[in-house]
Amino acid sequence: MDKYYSLVHVEVGMTRKKGPLAGIRVVEFVGVGPAPFAAMWLADMGADVLRLDRPGQRWNQTRADILNRGRQSLALDLKKPGAVSIAMRLVARADVVIEGYRPGVMERLQLGPDVCLAANPRLIYGRMTGWGQSGPRARMAGHDINYIASSGLLAAIGTSEGGPVPPLNLIGDFGGGGMLLIAGILAALVERGVSGRGQVVDAAMAEGTALLGSMIWGYHHKGLWQAGRERNLFDGGAPYYRCYRCRDGGYVALGAIEQEFWQIFLDRAGIEDSLLRGSRSDRSLWPEMRARLQSVFLTRDRDEWAALMEGTDACLSPVLDFREAPGDAQAASRDAYIDIDGACQPAPAPRFSRTPGAIAGPSPLVGEHGREILAAAGYSESEISAFEADGLIGAELCEPRAHGSGPLGA
Repeated sequence: MDKYYSLVHVEVGMTRKKGPLAGIRVVEFVGVGPAPFAAMWLADMGADVLRLDRPGQRWNQTRADILNRGRQSLALDLKKPGAVSIAMRLVARADVVIEGYRPGVMERLQLGPDVCLAANPRLIYGRMTGWGQSGPRARMAGHDINYIASSGLLAAIGTSEGGPVPPLNLIGDFGGGGMLLIAGILAALVERGVSGRGQVVDAAMAEGTALLGSMIWGYHHKGLWQAGRERNLFDGGAPYYRCYRCRDGGYVALGAIEQEFWQIFLDRAGIEDSLLRGSRSDRSLWPEMRARLQSVFLTRDRDEWAALMEGTDACLSPVLDFREAPGDAQAASRDAYIDIDGACQPAPAPRFSRTPGAIAGPSPLVGEHGREILAAAGYSESEISAFEADGLIGAELCEPRAHGSGPLGA
């Protein structure tokens, strides 16, 4: 598993959308992180997503920006007179709007939910912020690490000696943020099918992160969760649920929570240690159990351990890096990663039996589809040319930086 395995390779332009959300029109106001992730997923599921970029936005000028895949781009300068009316025409034809700005920004642009819902009463207006649309921190800057810090979750992640460790930016940005925004939009679309009316979806990363921790909150209230790190079942404290370093410097993840799975692991590993085969319920013994297991794991390389446990319920997996993950046998068997124009990326998920999602196209360059979008919205060629001359719309059809082929780290 130390090489880059072959992937399903796809060369695509923008194609007719298919999937469970085919026919749903989305207008996405350019942002970063969770809002683009939500728009990407909706596009993967078949929605027609129109991204309103900013002219001259060079930081977003590459096909390798996977979060931007599958949609069209119109570069529109919303600070110029006349640009808002263009945006409103697009919003009036949409089912969903996605924006990820601080509270008040869209209202100042005269594109807030009241204005948009007045023009399009069936509109689902999805808002993504860190702290929410109200409250003492609503207008304060923040990032994933700040939102998860306030939720109680960051305090539980990391080592007992080294302190809290940010789990990339997955929990706040994409779990508590993007995924909860997606869920809210879908729920609102279902309700609209009954009432015929749109509404605002106010998704806050801090609140979504707290919701992700619901099970841990339950453990806490039942007295099953101790304060501090590496003292609990899922935080690396349990000797049977943590990562161990192997002889070659690689790591394996052991998740043998159930007693029967733990027994399979011990038998397969040939471990006869009486402490490790004894009761696992005494938490005071966990540090010594972890130390003894670490010594055992240092007797073999990572892939030797993986091969030894393959095909069993020992719940042991090699810890793969980005370069290795696409070559994992399970992932490869289900085409879980695909290659689009040289960029390795996760395939759409989940899967559908009748209406499968698909990536309709690579990430657009800023403004790449501007003339096409405006023509479809009913503007004439002369009007579009005038917009270009006035600087309302633009395009940056070049990539300022190269991106390598293959998965990250290759």
